[in-house]
Amino acid sequence: MSGIPVADDVLDADVAVLPLPEVATALNVSANKVRQMLRDGHLIAVRRKGELYVPVAFLVKDGVVKGLAGTITVLADAGFSRTEMLRWLFAADDTLPGTTPVNALRTSHGTEVKRRAQAMAF
Repeated sequence: MSGIPVADDVLDADVAVLPLPEVATALNVSANKVRQMLRDGHLIAVRRKGELYVPVAFLVKDGVVKGLAGTITVLADAGFSRTEMLRWLFAADDTLPGTTPVNALRTSHGTEVKRRAQAMAF
């Protein structure tokens, strides 16, 4: 697990998370594939009690929320750490549909979320 980037656990207690084996089941892929997705920046995980967990909000019925990987890439290019990305994705923003960037992504507003992420780089 040492090669997997992990964010500090800055999530509110009410944010639902799943351990990697359950993420793999939800995505219908192997746990190794989930670890690769974390290394490739398609997902972000936090460590709790020695185990890795992924926010449930990153998942939808048929996979990972559309636009999440691209948003993570934009934030990484802007110099954000995984912890800063997680904090930003779950920060309240009443000007976005869904009130947080991650919820806006879940409601097909990825273009606006990525535009705002790009604007923060300058």
